[in-house]
Amino acid sequence: MKSFRDKRRDGRPHPARAEQPRSRDSLPAGRQQAAPAERRETKPGDRQEAKPAPRVLARREGALPAERLPLILEVAPNADYALLDSGAGEKLEQYGPYRIVRPEGQAIWQRALPAKEWERADAIFTGDTDEEGIGRWRFPKAPLGETWPMKHDGIDYLGRFTSFRHVGVFPEQASHWDHMAALIAAAKRPVKVLNLFGYTGLASLVAARAGAEVTHVDASKKAIGWARENQEMAGLADKPIRWIVEDAVKFAEREERRGSRYDIVLFDPPAYGRGPKGEVWQLFEDLPGLTDLCRSILTPKPLAVVLTAYSIRASFFAIHALMRDTFAGMGGTVESGELIIREKSAGRALSTSLFSRWVA
Repeated sequence: MKSFRDKRRDGRPHPARAEQPRSRDSLPAGRQQAAPAERRETKPGDRQEAKPAPRVLARREGALPAERLPLILEVAPNADYALLDSGAGEKLEQYGPYRIVRPEGQAIWQRALPAKEWERADAIFTGDTDEEGIGRWRFPKAPLGETWPMKHDGIDYLGRFTSFRHVGVFPEQASHWDHMAALIAAAKRPVKVLNLFGYTGLASLVAARAGAEVTHVDASKKAIGWARENQEMAGLADKPIRWIVEDAVKFAEREERRGSRYDIVLFDPPAYGRGPKGEVWQLFEDLPGLTDLCRSILTPKPLAVVLTAYSIRASFFAIHALMRDTFAGMGGTVESGELIIREKSAGRALSTSLFSRWVA
């Protein structure tokens, strides 16, 4: 399915959009996700592929994995990114050289910084405040280009002003990236990573730099094109990354049939979305089957499976229970909680998404 991060912040079924780089950012869930780039409205007359029969699920036998919860994974301000302040339904962020103001529905408190600090913004997103709404960027000081150079932990990539308020990176995911890189390094053997709903590729670049062979899947051609640009910009063109434009569920089903297996699987699905051929994704209906698929395509000695969920009206306990049931009999631990970004001004925590990960 496409990465519709824009939609992730809200569980309501909205009309889906097509071909846009996924927007995983915003919230905290961002958090996947509807897609951030420019998708076209799906017209009622557009052709839709019939939805395949649902995967037949049965409860797994065996002891449930150990559990660790709640686990709050925090991203603190750094030289590359900082949440400078938030409140009154907006957030003020520093992305490299630019100060950016965007809507943030969860910031229901009052701003800590004075108005003059917010007025120093280089870019302000205006327009529809719904996570899915198309808007535009206003540049109070001087017109800025569509893209600008950014870094994450020494990895160069491109930030981009999209019409869906997102800028191509979801900083709260850095905790997962660091954890994954440590697992790859500690394995001291070849590691295969599958990144479903991969968006603009930072997780894939982190995994490849750590030494893994990566398969990156996203249904948006624009997102894949952007991810390839990021690979070149990061100087990682020689790293083994397969970039695949495909519906995530269909790709995972095909990998299961042909016996392809992975040591780490990342999946960051939207609350609602459509694939490239009209496939419809509904998180609560389809997540159990995809989670089961992710287990089925693991190697005999897997390392981890990481699920992030944005914009859903549920507790992390729901996806925690799903992950423990799915990985029954495999040992390991399921860790679940929230991803947060720590604010620089007053030290408040902005929650961006729910997550659950099984670690062998």
